[in-house]
Amino acid sequence: MDKKEISVGEFYQIYSNTGGALLIDVRTPAEFQSQHVPNSKCIPLDEINREAIARHQQHPDQPVYLICRSGNRSGMALRKLSDAEFNQAVSVSGGIMAWEDAGYPVNAGGRKVISLDRQVRITAGALAAVGTLLGVFINPWFFIIPLGIGCGLVFSGLTDTCAMGAVLAKMPWNRGTCADGKCG
Repeated sequence: MDKKEISVGEFYQIYSNTGGALLIDVRTPAEFQSQHVPNSKCIPLDEINREAIARHQQHPDQPVYLICRSGNRSGMALRKLSDAEFNQAVSVSGGIMAWEDAGYPVNAGGRKVISLDRQVRITAGALAAVGTLLGVFINPWFFIIPLGIGCGLVFSGLTDTCAMGAVLAKMPWNRGTCADGKCG
């Protein structure tokens, strides 16, 4: 497959015309349960691999479309699969945010969750603030906390990885239940 990223409009044409497009949502199960594209499957980014996808493919050469909230995690999943020489994957740019903005259908659950990237920003900000306050009022050694957070954010930006996001994705409030890749 030559094209590794398509717009939500291009995917919607495939989705509408074929009825059999395999769409894998790589967000956390809790995010998926909150809102997802109808008939999509949930395989979180930290669990995605060719074996997990193969369970949902009708045939080994079937294209696999990846979606997340904004396109970042689906891009990471695409790189992960490409590194494993799985070449049928295509990332849907803009993610479910662009999908919804275009007016395409979504299934929305009753439970609202905070997206993983917002959880990372909240956690990093809280740790930096607490570390600074502890450094000012308790002991200057606590300034190592905001320093560590700052260095971690720079590293995350340079490498397009996020250790804090990976840890937060494993937290109980982000897990939910997935039965056979179909969350909810």
